[in-house]
Amino acid sequence: MGSVSRRAFMSALALAAMAAAGPAPAQDVKGKLVLYTSQPERDAAQTVAAFRKAHPGVDVEVFRSGTTEVMGKLAAEFAGGQNDGRLQPYPEAKVDGLAPGSFDPGKTYFGSKLITTGIAVNTAAKSRPASWADLAKPEYKGQIAMPSPLYSGAAAIMLGTMTTRPDLGWSFFEKLKADDAVAVRGNGAVLTAVASGEKAYGVLVDFMAFNAKAKGSPIDFVFPAEGLPAVTEPVAMLKTAQNPAAARAFVDFILSDEGQKLASSMGYIPARASVGMPSWYPAGAKINLMPTDIAKVVQSNSDNLKRFADLFGK
Repeated sequence: MGSVSRRAFMSALALAAMAAAGPAPAQDVKGKLVLYTSQPERDAAQTVAAFRKAHPGVDVEVFRSGTTEVMGKLAAEFAGGQNDGRLQPYPEAKVDGLAPGSFDPGKTYFGSKLITTGIAVNTAAKSRPASWADLAKPEYKGQIAMPSPLYSGAAAIMLGTMTTRPDLGWSFFEKLKADDAVAVRGNGAVLTAVASGEKAYGVLVDFMAFNAKAKGSPIDFVFPAEGLPAVTEPVAMLKTAQNPAAARAFVDFILSDEGQKLASSMGYIPARASVGMPSWYPAGAKINLMPTDIAKVVQSNSDNLKRFADLFGK
């Protein structure tokens, strides 16, 4: 991770508004806002379009890539002396109704949604795993695709979460490798592999599986018995960027009912559940989340990525 701080890592997991903070009336918001994000391109475009509709005077420039590349971009700027001081707290941010634990108590970053990772299954598959441990069984040999944590932030959190568990640990990933599981560039590549039948099973984020299923793809989603690792797609502001009013306006929009409903309409579980769940969410379902010590995950991230690369290749 180099000199990139824990909070900067958290902000870049999915969504980060890169501008400094400062008060200004919403109707006066204008100028340039730079958004660094690893959201899928379609979602980033919809988010920006909705924000621009609310604030037509703001010109949004987007840098979109995988989490690792977003972090690389930020790290280069930090090394060059820009954005020193990292994230700006936003004490006035409206966090009422947000899921507990989805935002920083110091209010430097705020979860925008809940994205869990589970098991995608092609509907033509001969058997169906009920747990993560099932994937390591011989009958799944050569049939599994997973996102590489070298590219995917959700996969990095998954890796850091699972490897600390006594029932999974690194032995789980070593068994996957022995069963010829392949690590691909990101969740999109996993979805393509499973939906096309190239692989029968995939480690995949929930919304991609359910949205594809709703569009007719032959894919189901399994909630593993051990639970699901999750990320919250945080939004944050840099301390030393140039447009304070636009930065706060962007954070406000993401956390507002309008922004949260937009997340739900795009197929995500919103951080503020009161706005309603996405259409795919099983009625009455309760997601069993794996506990994640994010500080430990971040602390061990570099070592985890190296070990994963040694095991699965780059």
